[in-house]
Amino acid sequence: MAHLPTPPRAVRKIRSALRTFLAHEATSGLVLMAAAAVALIVANSPLADAYFHVLHVATGPVLAPAIGPMTVHLWINDGLMAGFFLFVGLEIKRELVDGQLSSPARRRLPVVAAAAGMIVPALVFLAIAGGNPMFRAGWAIPAATDIAFAIGVLALLGRRVSPALKLFLTTVAIVDDCGAVAIIALAYTSGIDLVALGGAVGVVLILLVLKNRRVMQIWPYLVGFAALWWLVLLSGVHATVAGVVTAALIPVTRSPGMPDSVESPLHRLEHALSPWVSFGIVPLFAFANAGVSFAGISPAVALDPLVLGIAGGLFLGKQAGIMGGVALAERLGIARRPKGMRWIQLYGVALLAGIGFTMSLFIGGLAFPGSEALQDEVKIGVLAGSTLAAVAGYLVLRLVPATRKERDA
Repeated sequence: MAHLPTPPRAVRKIRSALRTFLAHEATSGLVLMAAAAVALIVANSPLADAYFHVLHVATGPVLAPAIGPMTVHLWINDGLMAGFFLFVGLEIKRELVDGQLSSPARRRLPVVAAAAGMIVPALVFLAIAGGNPMFRAGWAIPAATDIAFAIGVLALLGRRVSPALKLFLTTVAIVDDCGAVAIIALAYTSGIDLVALGGAVGVVLILLVLKNRRVMQIWPYLVGFAALWWLVLLSGVHATVAGVVTAALIPVTRSPGMPDSVESPLHRLEHALSPWVSFGIVPLFAFANAGVSFAGISPAVALDPLVLGIAGGLFLGKQAGIMGGVALAERLGIARRPKGMRWIQLYGVALLAGIGFTMSLFIGGLAFPGSEALQDEVKIGVLAGSTLAAVAGYLVLRLVPATRKERDA
């Protein structure tokens, strides 16, 4: 009997690393779904009063006059989520320097798909809800994709979905994260404190010196991250931006043909943060932000322009943007779909990209600060649009499984 040649060790490691990453994201996505479900149940149970009370308990000093005393909710959204954005920043940098986005050829299709997948949902939102000036600040809410949630849905499909499809969704979501961070920094910042911002620039310069001198210990960067977080919070720019800026300044050791390098501070920190972010910070954020009480809410709220704009942007805008972006890229010869990826499979992935959840809820809180009524509508729109996208994407990919050749890719 003929034996197939054993693949090179590096190839086996890359393959293993990819499968490990996707399995990890899938598990965290399922945990995220569970946390959101528990939040909805608790918010509509006899525990609702205690749930909302605990979230708004003042538990710390006034770190920034603009936001007042730190509450449990603020510690989660402005504090712990900075750690989430640090992790996202590390992931983005790794992919740009040493991963699937490390060459122009690899970047073209995800960049075009993600850009179109952010622009079209925003236009759909404005077309539906933009007539009311009060709602226009929410234009970016349906522009984001929740990678963990989307990969969690793919996990339910098992081997029916090829690794190539999972990788495409992952890379589009990573580029999407870049856009979301830029939106948060540019569109949801007001009342800048120039002194604090100057201090933040000073910390960035110190981190840049550490990077240029190839300081390989992680702790100096984490100390800088903490200082940068506070100064950015004080400046009026959203504090989570500090996470992405810090990540960009942490050295990375390239490891061609290998999943990562033990000598790389970026890889080491990413591995250390991964379980805390995936199974701690993100589920906690979901539990603290997905809970919406339906008591006193009329079913007619589902027809409110804000709810329809968000749900329509996520469900209709995302699929139209990504499919249109890929079709345009191919027609212009800019980029092509991965070999063997059928249009119907791409459509299923484009639907799943409409699961906004974590980033959409986060942007919703920035768009309508201080208005619990509008934030409740945001939650309803995000949950409705993300659920529709998840169910529709699941059904499309379930009914059109990958071929045997694709599953073994």
